[in-house]
Amino acid sequence: MLDATTHGSLLPNRPGVGYKPQHYRDLISEPGCVGWLEVHAENYMGQGGRPLAQLRHLAERFPVSVHGVGLSIGGEGRLDPDHLARLAHLVDWLSPASFSEHLAWSTHDSHFLNDLLPLPYNAATLTRVCDHIDELHDAIGRKMLLENPSSYLAFEASDMTETEFLRAVSERTGCGLLLDVNNVFVSATNLGYAPRAYIEDYPLDRVGEIHLGGHDEDEDEHGAPLLIDSHGREVVDPVWALLDHTLSFSGPRPVLIEWDTDVPDWPVLEAEADRARAALGALVP
Repeated sequence: MLDATTHGSLLPNRPGVGYKPQHYRDLISEPGCVGWLEVHAENYMGQGGRPLAQLRHLAERFPVSVHGVGLSIGGEGRLDPDHLARLAHLVDWLSPASFSEHLAWSTHDSHFLNDLLPLPYNAATLTRVCDHIDELHDAIGRKMLLENPSSYLAFEASDMTETEFLRAVSERTGCGLLLDVNNVFVSATNLGYAPRAYIEDYPLDRVGEIHLGGHDEDEDEHGAPLLIDSHGREVVDPVWALLDHTLSFSGPRPVLIEWDTDVPDWPVLEAEADRARAALGALVP
């Protein structure tokens, strides 16, 4: 089994939570089992103020993972040099335990689209994504983790599976991987494949973080189940079961609870983190 730190993460193999300012006092006074925090990079690229002051204080007490949502790793154009420079500045002063981004695109020409859009898995996309990751590595001076997406459609142009594509990206660039187990469950339900088989084919030795979050249930135009990755509710039992299956193959990893919309009071989020702690604790003889 390969240590996750080899692939871009220095986080402890404990539960983490996505940081929200309304939980600042709770985290300072009663963090419970929470061993690390994640912040979204784009919220901390400014030049001062209360958000940065609070982040500096928290970083003295917790390892911090920085999660980007705006680089457009899969976009056709080059990475935005201004965005990249602001990100490099953040990483330089914060020195986070991990940096991650999505396997997705969100820009076209000079326009930013407020979504994480999917990609076909083929040689052309592989080259473009790898070139962008190499550029990012040079800019921030460290390896990133690349997150698997939530998918709602498949491309006829794809000639690789998602797990094959992610393995190829990691091997070519040296980046680590961020395995979002909820995204696996969402994509498997929407596209009709077995989530456990996906996990068993995933390059788990390259995983530096695991994410969990909630999703919404809907139906497509044919009445088939359609899941939406919303990060707005508790993690459902089948996703917890898929986490157990993942950890049985990967061994302990840092596990994050994401909750980005309809954010609850701290005891609710802490209870989700405690359930992740129990899943990790089950691996200890």
